[in-house]
Amino acid sequence: MKILGTNIISSLGFTTLDNFEQVKSGASGVKYYEAGTFDLPEPFVASLIDKIKLEEHFADMLNHSTSPQNVEADSLTLLERASVLSVVYANREAEVDLSSPHTLFVLSTTKGNIDAIDADYRGNGSPFLWSTARRIADFFGNPNTPIVVSNACISGAAAQVVALRYINNGLFDNVVVVGVDFLSKFIISGFQSFRALAPDVCKPFDAERCGLNLGEAAATIIFGKDTDDKPAQARLICGAIRNDATHISAPSRTGEGCCRAIRNVLCGGQPTADDIAFISAHGTATPYNDAMEANAIYRAGLGSVAVNSLKSLFGHTLGAAGVLETIVSVEALGRGIVLPTLNCNNPEQLIIDNQSFSLNITKTITHTDKKYFLKTLSGFGGVNAALLFEKY
Repeated sequence: MKILGTNIISSLGFTTLDNFEQVKSGASGVKYYEAGTFDLPEPFVASLIDKIKLEEHFADMLNHSTSPQNVEADSLTLLERASVLSVVYANREAEVDLSSPHTLFVLSTTKGNIDAIDADYRGNGSPFLWSTARRIADFFGNPNTPIVVSNACISGAAAQVVALRYINNGLFDNVVVVGVDFLSKFIISGFQSFRALAPDVCKPFDAERCGLNLGEAAATIIFGKDTDDKPAQARLICGAIRNDATHISAPSRTGEGCCRAIRNVLCGGQPTADDIAFISAHGTATPYNDAMEANAIYRAGLGSVAVNSLKSLFGHTLGAAGVLETIVSVEALGRGIVLPTLNCNNPEQLIIDNQSFSLNITKTITHTDKKYFLKTLSGFGGVNAALLFEKY
């Protein structure tokens, strides 16, 4: 299944190229926000989209659009506007018919319009995820019932697996996967109650990591059939989802579910560890997640493969993470580079079967001529996913 077009809207920019160039330069969109932001009593560190610029980009898109609007733009919530804008930008590259019955929309989100009834959202919209997906698809006049994937932090990967199944089974020619989540008092206070937030820019896989940063993003991948004659940077070969059913929020200490997902996408023996350019890890910078993921990668026989995390650049963008991080990784693979992990200065040493090891965490940009990368994600409820991509 080919990737025909992509877009990222985040604190680092409004196009895939803008975001990638910022990542290459080592810029982080994570910032400190004072108490009172989102009416919260405590300060926090996160990555937030510039909402004024978002409105400007959306208005400019409408002014230059020649397509009929099937939904009144003023009725869309800000989250829905970001999603629509991301799809429009991605389709400038893909050039597929978004109104075709042969095109399916898949929405990946964990919270969606959680604050849809607030005044900031003009009293429009609905907090129900199916309604958000329907309104996004309706904007483009798409006649199909959109699919919603809301499976904690693996939502963005699971949505791509759904797309792969629909295209490989010949049900649709194109699938538009949109991942989006915005932050709110509800979301941030929830993570604060877990004591899971870092007081500064997070440190994925570092021995002194102490928590994550949250982030906002809208990201889109438009997929097409391998037989499509349109140019593409990469293709999704296969994906796997596994649940270790360990705990409602804590991951398996041995990384069992994550390890099984990785092994599944590599079960054909091709590619081998020597063929994989890098692993784009979940790497949230929480003590348990990173240790679990390191265990899983090592147990799956990939301990020598380069590993990076993008969480210290974008924060944890929840339902958008799997889509956004896939796009950045595709861009890196296309340019033959492996991106570094910002803020990992001292990778943690772990022990399996009395043997000490640490992952091959990238600290600087390195070059590669390999043509595969692996994307891993994990989430609450013991969910785990792995995706295997090939340079096209």
